[in-house]
Amino acid sequence: MRYSSQLIEDAVNGFSKLPGIGRKSALRMVLHLVQNDRKAAAEIINSLSNMEENLKTCRRCFNFSDHEVCEICNNPVRDHSVICVVESIRDVIAIEETDQFHGTYHVLGGVISPIDGIGPADLNCEELFKRVEEEDTKELIMGLSPTIEGETTIFYISKKLKHLDVKLSVLARGISFGGELEYADGLTLGRSILSRTSYVHLGE
Repeated sequence: MRYSSQLIEDAVNGFSKLPGIGRKSALRMVLHLVQNDRKAAAEIINSLSNMEENLKTCRRCFNFSDHEVCEICNNPVRDHSVICVVESIRDVIAIEETDQFHGTYHVLGGVISPIDGIGPADLNCEELFKRVEEEDTKELIMGLSPTIEGETTIFYISKKLKHLDVKLSVLARGISFGGELEYADGLTLGRSILSRTSYVHLGE
């Protein structure tokens, strides 16, 4: 695809780096902004620039935040004795949209996957253990996708916290094994949270 403007080509290259956006879709977006909505283009540029400069990671739960501590962690109405452990920030958004969970979160930043070279040290596991020991944590909800990697991560965390008097629960199996949490519909995800069950080690 040849362009008469290097500026247009650069913009298309930028848009096409987004997930699910091919070069033709990127070109349509760029031409729309240039030909029909220069104001929207300016707003997008400004918001992205502002995000790049000011977006932070919550030092408590590792969710995205505008401040050092996110709004969820700072909310006194939330139940701070319950922590839902998730793989990614997208999972936090998915659970929040169900309006069925009113505790706090801890974003691991992934799951244990030896095949991919990802171990506990590559995740926010130690920070989680420190939170549980220092805070008045009564329950950990393992809100991880029901995959082999997710189950491995749950088992690892449960072994590390076995000596503490903390309830460990997992989402009810409304979500099929092998499915990704973020793609579950809101009703199924909400029911899975409300119907969570206690986690038991194999052999116990």
